[in-house]
Amino acid sequence: MWKKLALAPVIAFALALPAQAEKLPLGQISSYLNAMKTAQAKFTQVNGDGSISTGTLYIKRPGNVRFEYDPPEKTLVLADAGAVAIFDGNSNTGPETYPLDHTPLSIILAQNVDLGRARMVTGHASDGKTTTVTAQDPAHPEYGNIQMVFTGSPVELRQWVIQDDSGSLTTVILGELRTGVGIANNKFSIEGEKSRLRADRR
Repeated sequence: MWKKLALAPVIAFALALPAQAEKLPLGQISSYLNAMKTAQAKFTQVNGDGSISTGTLYIKRPGNVRFEYDPPEKTLVLADAGAVAIFDGNSNTGPETYPLDHTPLSIILAQNVDLGRARMVTGHASDGKTTTVTAQDPAHPEYGNIQMVFTGSPVELRQWVIQDDSGSLTTVILGELRTGVGIANNKFSIEGEKSRLRADRR
């Protein structure tokens, strides 16, 4: 995900999952992601060093995401206007920023998700309960990949694992994903968060 938000290999998926189900088609998954205009969920993140974080995730497609981490962590991650910013509450410097399209999470946040594009999907499998899709930017596979886990009936995104350009892995396990929720645009504003922090330090 972000340079610092890499997840450990897929951990035990301890969820109440439906009985045997067929592999979800890529077209159906693409349609599901494209229909997800807004979403909110609690999440658990497992980092490459084995540490675990929790928080609340907000998505507003296209292009916006917010990871609010629970105390004692003082980290906030925002994606807005084509950029990702990592705010460290323990630092007096500005956020670490880099282009959104340099992270595989941009695949979920794209204006139009098309998993049928040539060389985008490198893995598509089912264990009978979940469907796992591994995808990358066909033009820049060096940016890493995202492994998304879905359940069916109805289709729902349950987990993802991001391998970034350094090879680090970060896993995000989602709680109940509420879609179609109202989320204000300013919740994703990097410049707005910078202004708020400057005001707090005065």
